Amino acid sequence: MGDAIFAPLEQALSEYMEPACIERVAQAYAFAREAHEGQLRVSGEPYITHPVAVAGILADLRLDEKTIIAALLHDVIEDTPTARDQIAAEYGDEVAHLVDGVSKLDQIRFKSKAEQQAANFRKMMMAMVEDVRVILIKLADRLHNMRTLGVMRPDKRRRIARETLEIYTPIAQRLGLNSLRHELEDLGFQAMHPLRYRVLEAAVRKARGNRREVMQKIEDAFNARLAEEGIRAEVQAREKRLYSIYRKMVQKHLPFEEVFDVFAVRIVVENVDTAYRVLGVAHNLYKPLPGRFKDYVAIPKANGYQSLHTVLFGPHGIPLEVQIRTREMHQFAESGIAAHWLYKATGDASSTTQARAREWLRELLEIQRQAGNPQEFLESVKVDLFPDEVYVFTPMGEIMELPRGATPVDFAYAVHTGVGNTCVACKIDRQFAPLSSTLHNGQTVEIITAPGATPNPNWLSFVVTARARTHIRGFLKGMREEEAVQLGRRLLDKALNQFGSELARIPPERLSACVAEYHHASLDELYREVGLGNRLASLVAHWLTAEGEARGGESRNGAHPPLVLSGAEGMVVSFAKCCHPLPGDEVVGFASTGRGIVVHRRQCKNTAELASQPEKWLPVEWAAEVSGEYQAEIGINAKNLRGGLARMAGAIAELSADIDDVRFDDRDHNVTVITFLVRVRDRIHLAHIMRRLKREPGILKVWRT
Repeated sequence: MGDAIFAPLEQALSEYMEPACIERVAQAYAFAREAHEGQLRVSGEPYITHPVAVAGILADLRLDEKTIIAALLHDVIEDTPTARDQIAAEYGDEVAHLVDGVSKLDQIRFKSKAEQQAANFRKMMMAMVEDVRVILIKLADRLHNMRTLGVMRPDKRRRIARETLEIYTPIAQRLGLNSLRHELEDLGFQAMHPLRYRVLEAAVRKARGNRREVMQKIEDAFNARLAEEGIRAEVQAREKRLYSIYRKMVQKHLPFEEVFDVFAVRIVVENVDTAYRVLGVAHNLYKPLPGRFKDYVAIPKANGYQSLHTVLFGPHGIPLEVQIRTREMHQFAESGIAAHWLYKATGDASSTTQARAREWLRELLEIQRQAGNPQEFLESVKVDLFPDEVYVFTPMGEIMELPRGATPVDFAYAVHTGVGNTCVACKIDRQFAPLSSTLHNGQTVEIITAPGATPNPNWLSFVVTARARTHIRGFLKGMREEEAVQLGRRLLDKALNQFGSELARIPPERLSACVAEYHHASLDELYREVGLGNRLASLVAHWLTAEGEARGGESRNGAHPPLVLSGAEGMVVSFAKCCHPLPGDEVVGFASTGRGIVVHRRQCKNTAELASQPEKWLPVEWAAEVSGEYQAEIGINAKNLRGGLARMAGAIAELSADIDDVRFDDRDHNVTVITFLVRVRDRIHLAHIMRRLKREPGILKVWRT
């Protein structure tokens, strides 16, 4: 055609397309140029340069004639109302459908015009289900927009970059379009965090010099060894991409030097058998890291990606990532579902990538049917695009990657162990929220800490990350052992009282002999075992005192001095869930192996079952002044009145008590049995709450369970 704008596209198409097809593409270009006559992009260039660039990106993926024509015409319908009919008449219904599917899809803006934007997103995804080429055109459209994003305002650049990283790159990944995804990620990173991008780029450039020699050495070593084995293969040593380095730094809290020390080698071979042979060669050349081998050939990823992955100890102990794949696998790894059209002429439409993508698209239809509205559909698809992770932001805008189901406590420990240990509250999107809340993609999480705060054992019931669970357990274990030592010392001192002695009067050598007798490493370890109930204080006291030996009968039958409960005993004194003892109740203690002292109400039915172990019982009593809050259960028979539950909860809150749990047991249509688990100070506080509840309308009976 001799047109300077069209010439590069024509050249790219000539590499794989018949002249007759290129002629039809040229006609579509003329149609689009006329439709966009006089229009300019923000950069000042003629608008036609954009659809031509989009078509060029798709030509690099070797897509078919109709997709290229639809890419050239994808913005025409918005400018000419009758254009759809014209396109259908000129180029057929298939092209018209592709153009219609892509057009009128505004960029997805999060948390603004949510309903409209979600509806647009749903339209795009549904069009993609009918013909996946719609999303290929849209992704190419987004890629060219990202390449020319520099002319936009900074705030608009960040918004578009965030949309790209949140929606478009995951779709590209799901469809196996890795070459396109990688460029979108790097451009998105550059626009979202320009300063971080520049700093990282400079660091990579500075570190690249001496690394180039190492990479060449690795490449030469592989080529030499493969030649010895008579294996034909293409070996390419390469650096990690900037966005990949950045994500690893954020996720693993690593400095740049540790991440950039990871080199990657890709080896492309002729067939699967050779791929496994090359794996053996690689493991002989450099030692593999245990547990780092992944066979995605036998078990492909969700998007159909296939490759053998292994990590080796490279030269100088440098970690070396190796990917081994066949030529066809490499084509699909780079082009994903787009490669389907390259192989279409041969009739091979049964590729793994194609099958996996089609399966996902069928799932989208099911989600669409079940979704109540477009926003619900958008959220469902976003979750599906991130099957294993959620991405949330710190108040400073840094991305944190967590497993699905993660909570603010997981987030706090991901930031820093100290933040997790002193966490007391959180804000999600600037609103206070429970620490047990499940985090979702795109949320901003702020952790509120307090000096002296400690982890709550209840956190273990909802955290999902190994990091959080390990640190909470470690802290509680250390705290519990310290408390067990203190309790054990108190229990032993009281047990010695019955023999007319006390710890202060026991000679140090006698204590050392006792520690040796019980095979403990230290006196504190002996105290801890007593505090945890693993050793009976009365028996240790019996051994320590010569008098105890002579007065064994009295020690068993005499009155033990009671353990006084003040509420500050910590985790080694626990209160039985079966009877929920409160200050003011008559109580008894039971030395439970590994748990310390468990306190029951004297009339608890479980005390009868434990009566066969009298040596483990010990007297306990409440101190005159008791601190803390204790759980109690209140049973209520109530009529089914509108707003009844809210009134009951309000009455409990009115008397400064917290509700930990509510259970329902429907007796019939008129009366419900409700059980509240509440936190109270003592029996008197509980009595006030019960009296207050009895005054509520519709309540027939209130009792302590």
